[in-house]
Amino acid sequence: MSDVTLSARALENLLGDWRGAARGAAYLALAERVRLLILDGRVSVETRLPAERELAERLGLSRTTVTAAYRHLREQGLLRSLRGSGSVARLPGAPAAMPAPPASLEIDLSKAAPPALPWLAEVAREAADDLSAHLGDSGFDPVGTPALRQAIADRYALRGLPTSPEQIMVTIGAQHAIALLSRVLVGRGDRAVIEAPTYPHAYEALRVAGARLVTVPVSPHDAIAGADDEVESLERAFARTNPSTAYLMPDFQNPTGRSLDEAGRERVLDAAARQGTVVIADETTAELDIDRGFDPLPIAAYGPPGTAVLIGSVGKTVWGGVRIGWIRAEPTLIRKLVAVRAPGDLGTPILEQLLVTRLMPRMDEILALRRAELRAGRDRLEELVAEAFPEWHVPHVDGGIATWIGIGAPVSSQLALAARSQGLLIAAGPRFGIDGAFERFLRLPICQPVAETEAAVQALRVAWESMAGMPAVDAGLLPAVV
Repeated sequence: MSDVTLSARALENLLGDWRGAARGAAYLALAERVRLLILDGRVSVETRLPAERELAERLGLSRTTVTAAYRHLREQGLLRSLRGSGSVARLPGAPAAMPAPPASLEIDLSKAAPPALPWLAEVAREAADDLSAHLGDSGFDPVGTPALRQAIADRYALRGLPTSPEQIMVTIGAQHAIALLSRVLVGRGDRAVIEAPTYPHAYEALRVAGARLVTVPVSPHDAIAGADDEVESLERAFARTNPSTAYLMPDFQNPTGRSLDEAGRERVLDAAARQGTVVIADETTAELDIDRGFDPLPIAAYGPPGTAVLIGSVGKTVWGGVRIGWIRAEPTLIRKLVAVRAPGDLGTPILEQLLVTRLMPRMDEILALRRAELRAGRDRLEELVAEAFPEWHVPHVDGGIATWIGIGAPVSSQLALAARSQGLLIAAGPRFGIDGAFERFLRLPICQPVAETEAAVQALRVAWESMAGMPAVDAGLLPAVV
């Protein structure tokens, strides 16, 4: 059984206004909300849920109602219960992995990632021809091939940040890089600053490493209270909590689309340097500019060496199926990362490195294609949402992969459930926060093909209309919190 137990109070916070979303029996409404929390990752697999009596008292329900909800979840394969040991969250057929999408699912907008480059297969065949030169050694590569490390370093130099291959470590994607850095930079009990909302798998990696999270609010891209307020909050958080590390997305933040200007980057790194905080700067979306109007250097250029560690990948430019990422750091930190890598994996696949080595000199061509696709996707999404949901607020983002939509009422999780019945998978706002926040927001990608976006918005409209009987909607939409 699991050692992780969710208290009744913590589950109540995650549930949010589940009563307002209820349209049928209370036990079904409660079960559906817990189901979404498990599927969404906000209640982790193998987490022990509160006892039925404890949860009933906390929620002001009869124990019979909670018992029926838990029984319904067990029938769906989402709980495993043993007498005397409580009820543990699980996923049907694969307790440690997300379930396959339902057969009726037609569109998946939970992953903000573009389709593969149109010429990817051709380059992959060319890369296979390069493989023979590497077949004479073991094939286990914990740091990256010299050619790829040089190509990545050259790309940073073109962006205005001189870099040597010794400052580069090639990883199995950006998430792998975040996990490695968390293991090296965070001691159990250390504080780590994160943005809220933010990329959920990043703060999950920090938590696994034992960090105590300190959140700093990030406003949507076009909010009146914007980047300056965030920078001030970061400065205060660094001074007040003395964190060992901070995870930030300086460019086209996921999910809000916000970018820090040059003055903000310098202030953030100055504040981090004063406290000895290492900033993990996720640059996976940094070059996905549509019309930002300025071209800042990578954030590491704005502070003392070692203050910012950069993460990059080809997941948002080439294809998510090419699992190549990297870390740019001082050579001493690179050596520490290599030393702790072996217990988790033995190296990055050579063939994929050869593929990305061939693609790096074509990055400007790749970015030109992606920027055109993003512009078309963003503009069409804004047009469709304005027509279908005139009461929603859609920030006009300057780039990146997604937009953070204010839907005006705290029903994002319920909308995500309703959308599933229409064959549409979307990520509810709370997936990007902690403790159930951001129910008034919804993240929608701008990087999907336009035809897919059109079908998705149509399905979303049907899902929204199906919620018309909910009190939170019938009471009238509140102004978007932006």
